[in-house]
Amino acid sequence: MTDAPYLSDHHLAVRDAVRDFAREEVLPVAAALDAESRFPWETVKRMGALGFLGVPWPEELGGAGLDYLSYILTIHEMAKVDASHAITISAHTTLGTSPIVNFGTDAQRRRYVPLLASGRVLGGFGLTEESAGSDAGGTRTVAVRKGDRYILNGSKRFITHGGVGEIFVVTAVTEPGKGTHGISSFIVTKHTRDIERAREIGVGHEPSLPAMKGFTAGRKEDKLGWRASDTSELILQDVEVPVENRLGAEGAGFTNFMKTLDSGRIGVAALSLGLAEGAYELAVRYATERKQFGKPIGDFQAIQFQLADLATQIEAGRHLTYHAAWLAQQGRDFSVQASMAKLFCSELATRATHRAVQVHGGYGYTRDYPVERMMRDAKICEIGEGTSEVQRIIIARHVLRRLGGAH
Repeated sequence: MTDAPYLSDHHLAVRDAVRDFAREEVLPVAAALDAESRFPWETVKRMGALGFLGVPWPEELGGAGLDYLSYILTIHEMAKVDASHAITISAHTTLGTSPIVNFGTDAQRRRYVPLLASGRVLGGFGLTEESAGSDAGGTRTVAVRKGDRYILNGSKRFITHGGVGEIFVVTAVTEPGKGTHGISSFIVTKHTRDIERAREIGVGHEPSLPAMKGFTAGRKEDKLGWRASDTSELILQDVEVPVENRLGAEGAGFTNFMKTLDSGRIGVAALSLGLAEGAYELAVRYATERKQFGKPIGDFQAIQFQLADLATQIEAGRHLTYHAAWLAQQGRDFSVQASMAKLFCSELATRATHRAVQVHGGYGYTRDYPVERMMRDAKICEIGEGTSEVQRIIIARHVLRRLGGAH
């Protein structure tokens, strides 16, 4: 399969570095981390040291100084081995750090981005609530300005790094009655829930960051997949946030987080593509090794057709994903292409992992083979960063606007 015309030799060198790390350091521990639902602090520390948690950010802000395609490639390659590590990179970089890079002041960037880009602490994005999931404008968390600070009250659900993270961008209503134009965003900080482990391992906690009173992590979710990724509730109870921690203009929060979600969808597309490709590669290998009726099962047309279909769909997913990433890197509009890539690749991940389990037969249904974990990891890709239904709405609206008047 080809990565042309999107990737240069430099990109391929990045891919090889991520691939080596994933296979040598993540693969041996992935099954145990999944079974124990344990956050992988040890490998996260190594990912920070290698620059994987700050791939697209400038070196002067603590990043690796690489381009956006390198970042998407990092997620893609990591997900071939373990989706939990891939979403840690994606959520931390796109959701936790990019709003500060893209919409923050110089002072905010200097204060927070080096800590995030280096992997010194983890970041997250507080958007989803009980009544604000697919309806992102349904935010109920409120922020009331009192002098030089805002008082935030509310809660956020299903937040990646909600427990282990320390720097978050959260949304809140600052002007009730104005709908999406009344939502603002803020940088809020707390201590990691794993503070003793973070101190022991040397990353995950920054003493200079204030633990804002009333801002805490709630229940950690016990999930079907992505079990080594931390997903927790965030609680904001009379949290005093300085005005200088407002991110962007008051009322610009909705517009800014929609832009953030567009980028996040390319990341989930890359993660989904990696899952599909990783499962496919395992299925191909198994089909050449497993024998029935005196010959490898890959010699049977029923298996060959399944693998041929997956190979074709993975190639299509690769072009959708890297085309969207290329548009983003060029500074061109990519919103619809991101939705198309996310929709196609997330549903492909579910199909591919199910077929990989089927090719493995009874063994695929056991934890002796990683395809079982991959199948569980794939489902959330159709839900997070906008469900498949939401992606279809976005795509359909674009099609009807662009072509609806053609006749």
